[in-house]
This record gives sequence, C-alpha cells and structure tokens, in this order.
Amino acid sequence: MSEFTHVAAILAHWEARQPDAIALRFAGTDRTWAELARRVRRNAAAQRAAGLSPGDRVAVLDLNHPSCLELTLACAQVGTANAVVNFRLAPAEIAYVINDAKARVLFVGPEFAAAVDALRPSLPTLERVIRVGGAEDEYEAWLAAHEPDAAVYPADPGHCFLQLYTSGTTGFPKGAMLTHRGMLAHSRHLNSTPSAYRTVSRVQVAMPLFHVGGMSTSLAALEAGARVVLMRTPDPAAVLQLLEAEKITHTFLVPALLAVLNQVPGAASRDYSGLEVLCYGASPMPLPVLRASLALFPGVLYQVYGMTEQSGAVSLLGPRDHEDPAVAHRLVSAGQAMPGVEIEIRDPATGERLPAGTPGELWVRSDQRMGGYWGKPEATAAAITPEGWLRSGDGGHMDADGYIYITDRIKDLIISGGENIYPAEIERVLAEHPAIQDVAVIGVPDERWGEVPKAVVVARPGATLDPDEVVAWCRERIAAFKCPKTLAVVDALPRNPTGKVLKKELRKPYWEGRERQVV
Repeated sequence: MSEFTHVAAILAHWEARQPDAIALRFAGTDRTWAELARRVRRNAAAQRAAGLSPGDRVAVLDLNHPSCLELTLACAQVGTANAVVNFRLAPAEIAYVINDAKARVLFVGPEFAAAVDALRPSLPTLERVIRVGGAEDEYEAWLAAHEPDAAVYPADPGHCFLQLYTSGTTGFPKGAMLTHRGMLAHSRHLNSTPSAYRTVSRVQVAMPLFHVGGMSTSLAALEAGARVVLMRTPDPAAVLQLLEAEKITHTFLVPALLAVLNQVPGAASRDYSGLEVLCYGASPMPLPVLRASLALFPGVLYQVYGMTEQSGAVSLLGPRDHEDPAVAHRLVSAGQAMPGVEIEIRDPATGERLPAGTPGELWVRSDQRMGGYWGKPEATAAAITPEGWLRSGDGGHMDADGYIYITDRIKDLIISGGENIYPAEIERVLAEHPAIQDVAVIGVPDERWGEVPKAVVVARPGATLDPDEVVAWCRERIAAFKCPKTLAVVDALPRNPTGKVLKKELRKPYWEGRERQVV
C-alpha cells in the first residue's frame, strides 16, 4: 500500500497500475480506473471554469450516485470541498446546511429537484444548480464540455476536501471539515487490520454517502485499488441479491438494516461465500439482531465504532470475539482501538485519565481527526483539546484488555438506525407547540433501530395533547427520522437544584434490565 499524502494521488496511482480494471460499478455501468480518472479531471476542469477556487464549497443533495464520489475526488484535486447534504433532512434544515457551507454550486438528484426549486430564493450563495441523473440530467453535459485537467492544487495535508454535517447540541448541524491527512489516515489504519481491502476486493457501498460510513468505506476501498459497487439505496432484498450476484467481499451496514435483512424471505438460502468482512456500526446493535446476523453471516462480522469527526472508524471488534463463547461478554463491546488510534477514558469534568473499569468519557486521538467545525471555532475548541484529543461525547469504560464498552451519551446523543439525533433539535421544535409547556426528549430502546426518540412533555394548563397530532406537527418542521416515535405526558419533569432536567432519571425505566445500557 502506497503512503498517499494527497487524495488526488489515489487515482493517478491506480490508473497507472491497473487502468482497465473496474474501479466503480453502479446500476449496470462500469468505470475503469482510466475512465474514472478522466471523469474526475473533467470535473476538476469544470469546477475551475465555473470560477471555483481553493476553499470554496460545492454541495450534493442526492441519493447515492457516482457523481458524488467524482465530485469529492475532483474537489481534492482543485482545493474545493464537497459538502454532502443529508437528503433525509426537512427543507428548512437542507437550506441551513447549504447556506452554512456557503455552497456556490449544488448538484441535485431528480427526487429533490422540486424541493430545491422551492428553496432557491432562500439560498443566497448558490450560483448554479446542476441536475444529476433522470430525464433532465445536466451533469454529463457539464463534464463533457471540458477537457480533462490534470493540474493538482498543492493542498496542505490539513486542507479540507470533504465536509460532512453532524447534528449539533444547539439544534443546528455542524460541518466537520475532513482533510487529506485525516481521511487518508483512516484508510491506512483500516487497511492495516484483518478487515483490510485489497485490489481484488469487491466492496458494496449501500450506506448513504452523506454519512461517514458510506463515504469513508468508498474512499478506503479506492485507496486500496478495490472495486466499489455502489447502490443508490439500501433496499434490503437488493442488498442480499448484490452480495450474492457480485460475490461481494466487503460491506458496511447499520444494525437497523441488518435487522431487516434477517427477515427477507429466502435470506438464509442465498450464497454469501464471497463475503469476507461485514462491518456494522453507527448505532447500538440489539443482541437479538446480532445473534440472528451471526447465524446468517457466520465468521465475517466486525463491529466498528467511530464518528464523523474522526473520518470514520476508530475501534474494531473482530469475528473471533463475536463467536468465541469464552468471551461472550464482548458482544456488547465496541472492540479495541484500531492501529494508529489512541482511546482513553477521561473524567468529563476534569479531563483526568481514569483506570480500567471506571466509567467516563471516551477521548480519541489520531491523525484521522477532522480539521474542526466549519465556521464554528468555539465548538471546535470545546471538542478538541490542545493536546489533540477529541472529546467524543460518548460515555463508557475500558476493560483491562483494552476493550471499549459504550454505556451512555455524555451529550444526550440519540443514535437511531445509524443517524445521529440530538434531543435539542426536537426539543427546539416541540417547545413551540401551543399545547406544550415543558419538554425533554430521550432515547428509548427499539429492537429495529437500536433506539428511537421519545418525548416526555408537560401540557399547558387546560390543554389536551394528542400524540399523533404532536408527531404530525413535528414532521412538518424537522426530518421524519428525528420525530419522536412516542409521547409521554407527565405533570412535571425531574430537575436538579440548578433547574437542569434529569434525563438519566427519565431514561432509567426504559433501559433497566437491558444487556446494553444507554442511560
């Protein structure tokens, strides 16, 4: 494996060594390394012709499509950055992300073109919208109008070429600036583990590219010279069909999708003999789903724990720890730190390092770390210590063997089906409901999604709350996956002497007796 220092070097390296090998397969279309390199260089030329300069942002609002990967690689070459928008967001949230990134060009899929047309008056920095795919595709003509430009901006390793948005404790998303150094370090670290990609690997990418799991999988596979088999959407039956038909060797899936895969008729009768590595992560894995997945995919399961701010995975739990009855307790752990990654448990108040078995906050240090949050120096300073440690916001402990156990959310983060949800986002909306006087949102266990939001509310005097109406009211204002799935009406919320809601007390009844605690 070459020690790349610039993301643009990946294409040049593999184009020279295996120009006719397939680099990318999507919906029946193949791109060889030589073809992919030419398309990325045309993209770079088109960006420069549009007046885009190093530091500028473009944005993508689409289901998975090769153009998103081409844009990301071209941004690395030009010095711009691709801000990939979560297509599950509500229109107001989409506008916030595009405006926060100050995106000058937006690439939009056919499913979202009408929404962008409606939002256009509220997107002041946007100079052009380019439609991708479908009957009104403009992307191919945009590429074809320019000859390939091989010039590479001499970016510093800490230069951002990819900007992925995470939800914020203030109720607004933050743009994590992912860098050449960070993303290449993630690929290098991942590819030095037993789950590594090789040039002969066939890597299924079913997770959305706006998610670090989908994007980091793609880039790590490309860095290794492997074939990326990209899916537009993670349809469960299609995921299984592709695993068999393409003899996929590697894939990354979230627990919510694995839960559905286990229920697809005929799932157990398919041939998955090509599969070497099935990574799962991004949200809690219910043990019944894990046991069913072990039966369906024996010997290949790897759990990964990671975060956008670290460009992807930071720890790994391999097949032996999944299947050895002597260490069955490790099924609820997040594994051990990957090569090149340091993980410590610190006191969240003092920052003091804590001994094995003592609960605290997970701190992570590696070259994978983001450059910071775009335009938010205070949030960056709060997350990254002067010594380079990233405060994960996750609570847990580490055993004497270095295995990590996630036990709670220091910052009340809810991870549902691989999506990060901050209660503050939902509380901000519910607090405006005319019948709600007080509100707290917590995560409660769910067998499919790992956990889901639940709203605990106090009604205004004389008001009557209809749970269905409250959820419908939320859906008009925020993304559906963030909306509370259930509603509890109480007389008062428990608070400490300073007035802070005691969410641990609210969560406790729902998590008691669970093999994995998220309290």
